[in-house]
Amino acid sequence: MTEPYLNTPLARHIWETKYRLQAPEAAPEPDIEATWWRVARSLAAVESREREHWARRFYAILEDFRFLPGGRILAGAGSGQRVTLFNCFVMGVIEDSLDGIFERLKEGALTMQAGGGVGYDFSTLRPAGSMARHSGRIASGPVSFMRIWDAMCATIMSTGSRRGAMIGSLRCDHPDIEAFVDAKREPGALRHFNLSVQITDAFMQAIEEDADWPLLFPLDQLQAGGQGEVLEREWTGRREPVPCRVFRRLPARELWERIMRAAYETAEPGVLFIDRINALNNLGYREQITTTNPCGEIPLPPYGACDLGSINLPRFVQAPFSRAARLDLEGIRETVILATRLLDNVIDASQFPLPAQAEQARGARRIGLGITGLADALIMLGLHYGEPPARRLAAEVMQTVCHAAYRSSLQLAQEKGGFPFLEAEAYLQRPFIRALPADIRQGIAAGGIRNSHLTAIAPNGTISLLAGNVSSGIEPVFDFHHRRRVLDAGGGYRVFEVEDYAYRLWQQGAGAEAEPPPFFVNARTLAPQAHLEMQAALQPFVDNAISKTINVPEDYPFEAFRGLYHSAYRAGVKGCTTFRPTALRGSVLISEGEAGLEEGAISPHCCSIEREAD
Repeated sequence: MTEPYLNTPLARHIWETKYRLQAPEAAPEPDIEATWWRVARSLAAVESREREHWARRFYAILEDFRFLPGGRILAGAGSGQRVTLFNCFVMGVIEDSLDGIFERLKEGALTMQAGGGVGYDFSTLRPAGSMARHSGRIASGPVSFMRIWDAMCATIMSTGSRRGAMIGSLRCDHPDIEAFVDAKREPGALRHFNLSVQITDAFMQAIEEDADWPLLFPLDQLQAGGQGEVLEREWTGRREPVPCRVFRRLPARELWERIMRAAYETAEPGVLFIDRINALNNLGYREQITTTNPCGEIPLPPYGACDLGSINLPRFVQAPFSRAARLDLEGIRETVILATRLLDNVIDASQFPLPAQAEQARGARRIGLGITGLADALIMLGLHYGEPPARRLAAEVMQTVCHAAYRSSLQLAQEKGGFPFLEAEAYLQRPFIRALPADIRQGIAAGGIRNSHLTAIAPNGTISLLAGNVSSGIEPVFDFHHRRRVLDAGGGYRVFEVEDYAYRLWQQGAGAEAEPPPFFVNARTLAPQAHLEMQAALQPFVDNAISKTINVPEDYPFEAFRGLYHSAYRAGVKGCTTFRPTALRGSVLISEGEAGLEEGAISPHCCSIEREAD
């Protein structure tokens, strides 16, 4: 008898509580194969012809977890429920008025209710203590309004096996940036938010030059009159630079120190290198991006959305743990071609909570195809995650995924048409597109392309557990044995013993008492720089972004910690998130020999399987 696909208690629990269709009027799905067929047939139904042919081909890549579509696809496709198949959204620009604020709050609630995670830029809200131009009311500031979103999220997602995922970002020159940076120091504050600061090139230059940094806000939203310096700045939701009143100046290094201290002590905020994000955006000729989806792998414009999926790399390792071990790059390439079509079909099969989201998704046809199980695949190939050969192979894999996805999208454009927002001449001048092979660029010029963006690397925690606890995304293995606390369908918690996929496979051949070889490395034994170097190695082949948490030991010196962020900026990544454990923070992941799982413990990084949007 072959080994069942759901071969761990946690995998079965996740399937039963998150992905198994249990409609009131029908019997629940009997097995994971039924889930795969539901998804395959539902997404093949949007094809104009040969639907059964495409259903069989989609099933073939879903089977045995070779391709892992995002959780909203697994849960919602073919369910008959009014849910979105998109994991993540960025919401509309928040107008600085009570009507505008609560309209965006309502839109966020509707999006979360339908299954999507949401991202917001709160930079448009007046700083605390300032007076409105027309009403004369004194503002309470962005952080105070974020508490309303936090309460909404807690209420909307108060039951079931998922928790709401949100990100809130703020410009590094907003007058309330210091309050935003320190918001998570208050116990229990904004627990449903991940926080990120929009870091500009000008700010990084001011740090380098030890210059003063102005904190400012658009003049036309403030009470008329008053004195003070005025500077022109581009601003969220504005087409052209606007005059901004400088509230005060402070040394750039002082603000940077504050951001770094908060990240060191509370694990937040993360940073978004926002100018780089916009400079490298394939649609930079028509949109301004100021924030991302909740876990950071998809920078999006207002009302932007993206559907996600990942190639499960351990399934493509041949002859693991042997001298003949190799990665089947051709099998990956063939899977990518079908996965691109499947994700493109999601756009047409999905419902959307808001018409503006449908317009953006169908106009850009963004998808986010990535990889998961990288660390386990490297172990199965005998490669050490922190060494150059591992990074070279990982980059080769991501290049294979990227180029195969773009070529597949070219073929889809010939068959179904290009994405509506395409302006070929402007698109071909974008930096990421200019770096693609000549045949891809020529194909775009000749016949367009189906999708504006094609690659992203998501955290993939939940779907990686579903696939037998392969390592998630491009993260190192957390630990080879640990316990994980997860939500059940009633909103309570269960604790599971978890064993890493590659380690379990190795033990089957070597025996339970054998000492693992030195390439069995976990997140805690790797130098923080090794995390960053892996992220940087893959970034050139990712047109969206990468969700990656750099694990830092508790005794890691602050100066070295701060240096990681400078290294990240120089390395060309689009953002940086770190996690340093402290006694004040609990964990949903506990290694053998550590203390138990505390009730109400906080996730070790932004992407716990209850908070991430898969």
